[in-house]
Amino acid sequence: MRIKMPQIKKPKIKMSKEKLVMNITIGIACFALMLVMFMQFKVVNQTDITSIETMREEDLRTELADWREKYTELTDRYNDVMTKITEYQTEKENDEKTAQLLQKDLEQLSLALGTTNVKGEGVTIILTDNGGNSLADDEDVIISKITNYDLLLVLRELYIAGAEAISINDNRIVAMTDIFLRESNDISIMQIDSQRITSPYVIKAIGNKSYLESAANSKDGKLKQLQLAGHGVEVQTSSASRPITIGAYTGEIETKYMKDKE
Repeated sequence: MRIKMPQIKKPKIKMSKEKLVMNITIGIACFALMLVMFMQFKVVNQTDITSIETMREEDLRTELADWREKYTELTDRYNDVMTKITEYQTEKENDEKTAQLLQKDLEQLSLALGTTNVKGEGVTIILTDNGGNSLADDEDVIISKITNYDLLLVLRELYIAGAEAISINDNRIVAMTDIFLRESNDISIMQIDSQRITSPYVIKAIGNKSYLESAANSKDGKLKQLQLAGHGVEVQTSSASRPITIGAYTGEIETKYMKDKE
């Protein structure tokens, strides 16, 4: 007997070796009991009726009592086996329900950790760094480059607006993500963890697209400040035919100091 499990990417719950052995043993026991009962019925059918008629009443009663005892014993054994089968079937159903609950929890945990591909409604923000160029309205003013702090503020506003998943240049943003600016020979290099990213910064956010669009276009928001500073800002909303897709986080999630509280 094989327990059907839902198709999953993560670990599957398999029938233990002890349960498999129990299942096979119960099957063999049922087959043996049925075989014994069949043989006994066959013996009864082949019994010489003439010999029974010539038996003394006392011997006949004794013989019938023996058969009754054997039948009762077989019935008890059969009931015991059926009880075990019922218990096993109940345990099997409980295992399947437990497996389904564990699978559901695992999927929710994967979504929360960002370790699975997701899609849904939301917005795409294309942020172009025009740092180093002259401001269009004033050639004497040089536009400052976008920093990691600017990106972090944009992400913060999107999360406040209800973003459930965010990526920058196809790098999934999770709790452990580090966005920093590396200065090398007067060259600024933006990095997400160990991955280098360059302008334009394509920020994808999944969530209520009305809320996210409102946050992105807010006159008091960070994106509006960057736009006024001379950077390029374009906000696109998703549609039913073109949802936002964000890939899974591909880095390692490690905890060095957190432990389960016993």
